[in-house]
Amino acid sequence: MKHVKIRLAEKADAPALLNIYAPYILNTSITFEYEVPSSVEFGARIETITKTFPWLICEIDGQAAGYIYAAPYKTRAAFQWDTEISVYLSPAFHRKGIASALYSCLEPMITAQGYLNLYALITVPNPVSVSFHESKGFRPVCIYRSTGFKLGAWHDMTVLEKQLATLPDHPQPCKTFQELGLHYFSKQIEKAESQISNRL
Repeated sequence: MKHVKIRLAEKADAPALLNIYAPYILNTSITFEYEVPSSVEFGARIETITKTFPWLICEIDGQAAGYIYAAPYKTRAAFQWDTEISVYLSPAFHRKGIASALYSCLEPMITAQGYLNLYALITVPNPVSVSFHESKGFRPVCIYRSTGFKLGAWHDMTVLEKQLATLPDHPQPCKTFQELGLHYFSKQIEKAESQISNRL
């Protein structure tokens, strides 16, 4: 049986995660980024994100199979309870339940932090990704028409949202993920690891 581990990303994971991310930059419009960042730059992104949000890696037999992270949706103060989710998988590990398991780990984490709204931005057409997010409780709210130009064409982007908790009249500031720690979610992670293991 293959060994499955879900853990927090670290700066040193940048090269392994770039191996997953770079083909999406170079060959697809899934991300609107044009150039592959250096390992140093990508490591700095990991370091910045994990000061506030979880960034999770799924490793299978020590190999990075995919990752997921949350980030600010907008930077103005009134948006501070909103967060955006991103997930990327190595092609060798598609259709193994990894994305679903990573979502099941990350959502309770950001909910516990106090975030209330979760957004996914998807370049369309991408019926597989849209259907997947809808199965996770997201709903489409708008389409940005011809909002990005990449690989010689203009692309639309759809925005999907999911409300994570009841909206309070007086919301409190969100906690950083560092304040909670990964151990707080150990049972959820173990369950997700088991789900993946059973699919391999």
